[in-house]
Amino acid sequence: MVQEHYGRVAETGGQVPCCASGGESKCCEAGAPPADLRATARRLGYSEEQLGTLPENVNLGLGCGNPVAMALLKAGETVLDLGSGAGMDCFIAVQAVGPTGHVIGVDMTPEMLRKARANIGKRANVEFRLGEIEHLPVADNSVDVIMSNCVINLSPEKQQVFDESYRVLRPGGHLAIADVVQIKPFTGTRWEGAKHLSACISGSVTVQALETMLRKAGFADVRIALNEASRVFIKDWDPGTGVENYICSAFIEARK
Repeated sequence: MVQEHYGRVAETGGQVPCCASGGESKCCEAGAPPADLRATARRLGYSEEQLGTLPENVNLGLGCGNPVAMALLKAGETVLDLGSGAGMDCFIAVQAVGPTGHVIGVDMTPEMLRKARANIGKRANVEFRLGEIEHLPVADNSVDVIMSNCVINLSPEKQQVFDESYRVLRPGGHLAIADVVQIKPFTGTRWEGAKHLSACISGSVTVQALETMLRKAGFADVRIALNEASRVFIKDWDPGTGVENYICSAFIEARK
């Protein structure tokens, strides 16, 4: 279901229903104006400078933050993006790591990969691989930094995602992840069902649950900081329902 949803997003350039609620949200109504994807990205924390250097059509209005901003990338590093989509964060990261660095995007959606690969051009140090984030097509101890933007919540096997992340990171490597967390139980709400999974709502878990999984995987220096300002855009994910009182974007960091 998630794969099919994001395949449609890739094929339509982001101009699809902004939620997976079966068309219940106002933003999903027929005749709704096209989304301003650049404005959406600015609300997520991307700068005009970053957006101005991107290849055409890789900004699909997705995500819940800017993981590149928190990654503190250095020249020469190898970076892995979990659920890289059309490659937006990868194309920003490749500028930070420079010609001696390398950026790998992994995504399970063929339509997204086609879109990302079409924009590689002369960028020899960025590549996109088909795969699941629970089974990364990446060698052990080969990556310096792992990024992800509102993707791990979509996985039914989050512990395995963090186990795999630990496996592929070099000692001293770190995570820089933007994702949504559950700040209030969904019990008795409309967001408990599977139809809200693709909308990055029902798959979220608590900060405590994430901390437990990260430490179980072996990570140290675990830090999860809520981005309270994210409620401004999260309320648009299912307008008028108060969803912003139940989930919040968070910056997740940890080190191997």
